[in-house]
Amino acid sequence: MTPKIGWSLTPINLGKVEYLPTYEAMQSFTATRTAHTSDELWLCEHPAVYTQGLAGKPEHIYNPGQIPVVQTNRGGQVTYHGPGQVVAYPLMDLKRAGYFIKEYVYRIEEAVIRTLLHFGVTGHRVAGAPGIYIRLKDPAGHALLEQRPKQLGSDPDAQRIGSDPNCAAVPNFTGLGKIAALGIKVSRNCTYHGLALNVAMDLEPYSRINPCGYAGLQTVDLSTIGVHIGWAEAADILGQRLAAQLEP
Repeated sequence: MTPKIGWSLTPINLGKVEYLPTYEAMQSFTATRTAHTSDELWLCEHPAVYTQGLAGKPEHIYNPGQIPVVQTNRGGQVTYHGPGQVVAYPLMDLKRAGYFIKEYVYRIEEAVIRTLLHFGVTGHRVAGAPGIYIRLKDPAGHALLEQRPKQLGSDPDAQRIGSDPNCAAVPNFTGLGKIAALGIKVSRNCTYHGLALNVAMDLEPYSRINPCGYAGLQTVDLSTIGVHIGWAEAADILGQRLAAQLEP
């Protein structure tokens, strides 16, 4: 598709900002935008906070300690935001962009995969488990996962998860670590919330929750697998890749 005239998605670096005011600002931006409002891409870093999605269950947060828990209207369950993580919030009009939610999610995940590839890491999709994962023992290996998303018709042994015809197998996280989480909201065809890429974090807070609702799911960051880069560099590359992948 030919890009629409005048379309751009310039990353806006907000720096380190509290989660709740940022969430409220996204809601306000989306509620008041018009057909002529330019899309925006916010990049930021949050102080320690647990955020609970619409599908979230209280039992998945079993030891929050002093870390605040914020209820949100995004999809998904519980996740953690904290220093050393790049959070990206694309605020887009999907109707104007010309694609639907499923493709939007695919494009976001592809931007993360290409960001990781820039740093020599291979990211993977797992059927039935949104986000991006890496092989802990071979983060640079290019071999495909057996449980990657695929159409049911392409695999006679494929099993359906719930009502999603594209989920080919029950997620098995053995040997995998989650390096990027995804949770979005679409209102009047406009997106907010977004994704979080783990760069160089204190990962201990993840041990107090079932990340994204999965007990025992290991969470990882780039520094843990030997990729030592600064937050600003990671944010810059992720912003570039998102702007490229989300182009109409």
